[in-house]
Amino acid sequence: MPFSPASANAAHPDAFNATVIGHTQHWLTRAVIGLNLCPFAKAVHVKQQIRYVVSEARDLEGVLSDLEVELKRLDAADLEHIDTTLVILPHALAAFVEFNDCLFFAERLVTQLGLAGTLQVASFHPHYQFEGSEPDDIDNYTNRAPYPILHLLREASIARAVDAFPDAALIYDRNIETLRRLGHEGWHQWMSDGE
Repeated sequence: MPFSPASANAAHPDAFNATVIGHTQHWLTRAVIGLNLCPFAKAVHVKQQIRYVVSEARDLEGVLSDLEVELKRLDAADLEHIDTTLVILPHALAAFVEFNDCLFFAERLVTQLGLAGTLQVASFHPHYQFEGSEPDDIDNYTNRAPYPILHLLREASIARAVDAFPDAALIYDRNIETLRRLGHEGWHQWMSDGE
């Protein structure tokens, strides 16, 4: 399902952005919600409280600039309108090692803005790889998305969701079990359905 920006018509950025958001929403509904990888995602999706931002950034500096704008916007936003933001990076950080390096600077930016304890950044990438895993391990697919994505979350919303979900500590283990049952072939079939 990954989409190549090189194949997009630069004369139609709105169409390109709509395609990127469409792929991201498909991943969200099929993988994150459909496989219940995050039991907290369905409510904000149904209430349309997710902001989707397609970044034009081409390098780390541009990504951090867009991230700063979106962190400030989420912090200032009415919770009822925007609970969480997905900053989608179709033009930058295609190599997972570069994306992983970016996360250090993203966390530092949260602190510099005085938002530590208020907002946090989660990460998804087409080539996501947990430390100590092999690139093709199915476990990595819990954090695999069609594009590099910085997911901005409100700490207060996470706390409320965890309080409402007594087995929150078991989510990661349950996700690994789900993906191991599916296997690679099952994952690809599941994600291709409904396209």
